[in-house]
Amino acid sequence: MNTTVKTLSIAAALAASLGLAGCAANAGSGTSMPRDHGSSSTMPSAGTSANADHNPADIMFAQMMIPHHAQAVEMSGIVLGKPDMPAEVTALATKIKAAQAPEIEQMTGWLTGWNVPTMMSDHTGHGMTGMVDDAGIDKLKSATGTDAARLFLEQMTGHHEGAIDMAQQEIGAGKFPDAVKLGHDIVAAQQAEITQMKQLLATL
Repeated sequence: MNTTVKTLSIAAALAASLGLAGCAANAGSGTSMPRDHGSSSTMPSAGTSANADHNPADIMFAQMMIPHHAQAVEMSGIVLGKPDMPAEVTALATKIKAAQAPEIEQMTGWLTGWNVPTMMSDHTGHGMTGMVDDAGIDKLKSATGTDAARLFLEQMTGHHEGAIDMAQQEIGAGKFPDAVKLGHDIVAAQQAEITQMKQLLATL
């Protein structure tokens, strides 16, 4: 579908351009989120990851989570480009973007090391729950003020719920230790953000 192909392109561009800047962004993303997995100590080298003990669940997790994260980064960027956003919403969007962009780089590194494609071959996005369709993204782009803030929080809540579902599947079926750890980190961080977003929605 249009949305999936576009999001996959965004994911590829992010992975190609992040480099060391991604790790720097992760280091400054705040102490409330367990994001140390973006550091050089947990980023597998091409040599080690190529021989690492991984399974198809690990591959599927990374291939699905890369475009899923890319859309979250895109949505956060849309909100950050709008004037008159509540400070709490801007701070949340900044945090999401800073955390998830380095994770795209990390997962791309795993897939490259395993010598498998970084994008799903069929581009259907099967299994990527919580993705926002083209109409939803367009609506977010055109929304303003409180309406934009509310829509972002509503869309990102569903988006996070989808990411948690995928992360829980990886926790249950994955084999590669860093991927399973990332699954746990996603569940913890994004569940906390869901709670925060529901609280913010109640104030709008």
